[in-house]
Amino acid sequence: MQADGRRREAAEYCRGQRVPERLEEALNAVLARRPADLYGELRICSTVMPSYSEIPENASPETIEAYEKERDDSVNTAVEWVNESLNTMLRDLDPTDQCQVDKMLGEYFTNKVEEKKKIEKQKEEEEEAEVTLALTPPTTSPSPPPGKKKAAKAGTKSEAERPIPPAEPAEPALRGSSAIGGVSLAIARAAAAICHIPLYLHVALLKHDQESPEEMTLPLPMVTLLNCEKMSPSKLKLVKEVMLIPPVHLSLKQGIERVLDIQKEMTSLLEFPGKMPQFLKRISHLGCLTTGYDDLEQLLLLMQTACNNLGLELGADMYLAINCAAHELMDYDKGKYETLTGTFKSPDEMVAMYEELIDKFPFIIALIDPLRKEDRQQWSHMCCTLGSKCYLIAEDAATCISQLKIDQEINTPMCSGVVLKYMNQTKVSDLIELTGILDGQRHITILGSPDGESPDDSLVDLAVGLGARFIKLGGLSRGERVTKYNRLLAIEEELAKNRTLRKAKLEFIAFAEESQPEEQLSDVFPPPQQD
Repeated sequence: MQADGRRREAAEYCRGQRVPERLEEALNAVLARRPADLYGELRICSTVMPSYSEIPENASPETIEAYEKERDDSVNTAVEWVNESLNTMLRDLDPTDQCQVDKMLGEYFTNKVEEKKKIEKQKEEEEEAEVTLALTPPTTSPSPPPGKKKAAKAGTKSEAERPIPPAEPAEPALRGSSAIGGVSLAIARAAAAICHIPLYLHVALLKHDQESPEEMTLPLPMVTLLNCEKMSPSKLKLVKEVMLIPPVHLSLKQGIERVLDIQKEMTSLLEFPGKMPQFLKRISHLGCLTTGYDDLEQLLLLMQTACNNLGLELGADMYLAINCAAHELMDYDKGKYETLTGTFKSPDEMVAMYEELIDKFPFIIALIDPLRKEDRQQWSHMCCTLGSKCYLIAEDAATCISQLKIDQEINTPMCSGVVLKYMNQTKVSDLIELTGILDGQRHITILGSPDGESPDDSLVDLAVGLGARFIKLGGLSRGERVTKYNRLLAIEEELAKNRTLRKAKLEFIAFAEESQPEEQLSDVFPPPQQD
């Protein structure tokens, strides 16, 4: 009876929210063109949608409407590219020749970029011609009084403080560019099907020149537990995500179960009277709890309490990673990061703060985007002081994969590794080449899930085949994220059954001793404990 009542409540809720009608509208919007290749149409839509999902959670209705229009236009353009040009260009090619296919896709994309530049240049010339006709002789504007200049300088920065480097301009995504990534991945999937092997093994063969690896290592999951809103009423702005990393001696299944236990305990602590229930809001788009705190120590102590209640110890039975997203914190007028509401720190002060944080809470083993990518000097200093204790990961600096590689070098500040995301014009060959360079430079690779809603689990196969150290998929809620975790569990079972599963290792790089051979990488983790 109780179950029947809940089903009735759920049905009434769906009717009240117009769920059936909205689903029908969404399907009609996708299928209105009646594509000849329905699977291909849905694949492109699934690939494109994440590419245009970098949108703040508290965005205005106007921003959301503009974003949705841009996404829809990009989907339409990508489908046109596939149906009109790429379909003809790639016909009769061998799908197992990934390099040749990706080379042709890259040339096609380059031509599209040049076409856009020509159109924009022609438009600018026309606009300049119109302006010149209507332009009156320019009048010289008076120079600002010297007194104003002095007033602007007074009290802003001391001579000891260096001006911060300006933010590098973001490269706009070319409309339709996700057709390139979608087709490249589709070719890899087709080749794997032809060879009757899973996608992850096909990718591994591509990376290792068709030499089948004797063993394969699963990437360790960075499971998002909390999404801390930077715009919430709480004061803490430094933390965007708090992630859990299971210890290496646990199987993936055991690690996920342990994360679920901690998640349930954290939820009960947050809902308990007197434990800030006003900040516990909802499930985020990242598949985790959305909450807020007044300071970082408050958050970390609550995490310790949750683990202690379960008989677990942070630093031995579970580790933490923090996504700081520092590029979202910079106040360019002040030239400082706003770590708490009304509290600002210079880049050098940020480094000192992180050093104190890791010394006090050594169970934090990874910081993602602790600084902007432009603060390269501070990245270098932080790597030398913290690199042997903590992974220092660049994510924002690796957003545009096409600009990441320059003459066999990775164009990022000094760091332990980067987060790579498969989106826009990224091709499978690009990831293979980049991860090869990263491996040679003793950097770690993290495959990250784009923020958009896509149930495609190919990212997991890519991470396994490329030998990524970590995989960042978000939380353990929402279907599009759970699907990926399920795929990771299935691969673990398959590798274990075939006796080709190798245990992962967690090793830090001593940046101050970069000249050391690889065997001397420091391992600061406690010895594995029997679970």
